[in-house]
Parts: sequence; structure tokens; C-alpha cells
Amino acid sequence: MTQPRHFLDFDGIDAATLRATIDRARTLKGRNGAAPLVGKTLAAIFESPSTRTRVSFEVAMDELGGKTITMTAADMQLGRGETIEDTARVLSRYVDAIALRTRSHETLLALADGASVPVINALSDRSHPCQLVADVMTYEEYRGPIEGRTVAWLGDGNNMAATWVQTAAHCGFSLRLACPAAYPPPREIVAWAKERGADIEVGTDVASAVTGADCVVTDTWVSLHDDPARKGNVSFEPFRVDEAVMAMAAPDAIFMHCLPAKRGCEVTDAVLDGPQSVVLDEAANRVPAQKAILLWCLEGG
Repeated sequence: MTQPRHFLDFDGIDAATLRATIDRARTLKGRNGAAPLVGKTLAAIFESPSTRTRVSFEVAMDELGGKTITMTAADMQLGRGETIEDTARVLSRYVDAIALRTRSHETLLALADGASVPVINALSDRSHPCQLVADVMTYEEYRGPIEGRTVAWLGDGNNMAATWVQTAAHCGFSLRLACPAAYPPPREIVAWAKERGADIEVGTDVASAVTGADCVVTDTWVSLHDDPARKGNVSFEPFRVDEAVMAMAAPDAIFMHCLPAKRGCEVTDAVLDGPQSVVLDEAANRVPAQKAILLWCLEGG
């Protein structure tokens, strides 16, 4: 039996595939005529709340001619103790693909291992690859090829930071991360990227990361899977993106955030709503990004 094409993490997807997916997302933007996924059904499972990921998958599937069944874990027998492997086997008899937003990357891997249809990582505590397809697409819409450019990440070395690290290895941009000493990006992911020639610097100094950068990126300081009380013991305030921080970047630098944003925490209103911010286009590009991912999984290219 042919193995399904899972979209789980960039360490399992080569650079050519990622580039082709980003480029296809751009060609799919605003094109709603064709319906190549008529008769196809996506099961979208959300263990945690979602706005952009949930809606963008539903819209993308609908515009491609398919259908989406959206569920939370509480809606399913998972909430009553059924194993993820059994859930995968059963859903594979009903639907053509499964998207999972989960607190545990191990749950995602177990689902993919048990499924005979493609499984898509709609966010895990390790990574968020769907978001980065949209992010690179957005950067290139504004500033051209991201290869050879410099991206600065400020704040928590979380799943989004880890996915930027992976993406740097595939897309050829320099990545400078400034994170609290207690919350760097995962060492094994940084090591994986550097082994593939990625230009990555990890430190704690904001100015070193941001000076001359073409793109400044941040995320919430407390993610869905975090313990707010534990994180509250660490000061993230030096990593807030404000107008002074953006002034250190390149004059035409853009600001990105996957949203939702905690205004006044990781980013000020002046930056989030300012002329350098591309966050709304970044969010809108989740739809063509999901289309490209779905087609890669379901059509084989």
C-alpha cells in the first residue's frame, strides 16, 4: 500500500518540497474557480482553541471543492479514553485527510503512524509548519526572495521559533534569535538546522538580533501549552517589540506575528498597527497556504 503523504514537520520535508509548496500557495491565492478536491473530506481535530488555523482550513477545503468535519477532542471518543491509534484507523475509513492541532507532538506522530490517509500538523507543541508556509509567502510578496535575507526572532524560543529555525535550513536566510536564557529554542532543532548549513545565531541580546534585520518576528510569551505561573518567573519585557526595536532593523523591515497577539506584552500597538506590520496579510495567506498543503497531501504534488 502506498504510504500517505503526511505534512508533519520540516525536518521530514525536503527544501524542494517546501519551496514548491510556498510557490504553489502564491499561485492559488485568489483563485476560486477550480475544485480539484470535490468528493474529498478533511477531518480537523482541535485539542486547543483556534481561529486562524480552523477557519483557514475550512475555507481552503471549501474553495477546493471538498468538505471539512471539525471536532474537538471532547466531541470524540478520545475524550472517553479511546487511543489515538484507534481513532486514526477509524477516521482513515471515513475521510481523505486529517488535520490535528494538539498539545503534544507525540500525539501527532501516533496519529500519523496509525493513519492510512495524510495527517497534517495544524500546530503542536513542537512546531507549526502550516504557519511558516504563509509567513514565507507573505515576506516574499512584500520584499522578494527570502533567501539571503536576515530574520530576527524576539521572545520565547517556542514552537514558532523552532519552525523558523527549520525553515532557515530549507530557505537559505539568516536567523538571529534573542530569547530569555531560560527559554531558548530546542537545542536539537538548532543543531539539526546547523548541520544542514543554516546560518543561525541564538542569544539573549535584542540589539544583536535586530540590527539590520529585514524581518522582525515575535509571538506570545505564554503559548497554549505553557504554564503561565512558571513562565511568570521569567522577565520577557526586554524582548518586547516596540518602535525603538523596529528602528534598529533595516529601514524597510517588516514585522510579523502569527497572532493572536497580547497587545502591550510582546508587541506594542504602535508596531502591530503600524506601517511595517504585515500581520493581517500574513493571517489572510493562511488560506492559500492550506490549499497548497492540502493539494500536496491529496494530489501528490
